[in-house]
Amino acid sequence: MSLLLRIPGTAGVVHVGQSMSSGTHRKEGSGQMWKALSYFVVLPGVGASMLNVFLKSHHGKHQRSKFMAYPHLRIRSKPFPWGNGYHTVFHNSPMNPLLTSYEDE
Repeated sequence: MSLLLRIPGTAGVVHVGQSMSSGTHRKEGSGQMWKALSYFVVLPGVGASMLNVFLKSHHGKHQRSKFMAYPHLRIRSKPFPWGNGYHTVFHNSPMNPLLTSYEDE
């Protein structure tokens, strides 16, 4: 026994207690299709991504850009509540400049 429910604004009737999916997951072989997609599409994609990250990490050092003191960047109305107030939480001294220049210049 299923309960009929009419939803305003739609043309159809929904049977309460039944799945609202299109029924594609009920077909035989659907599980094998998703298993095959997992093995032959997803896992090679993850492997290619891992290889890309590995090769890019051994490429060499990154060159930092020349410091340009643009007036609209690095606006501070008050200091940060940690450390000396000038460094962000994830500050990287070689790559992230402070207000006026890089730390080692």
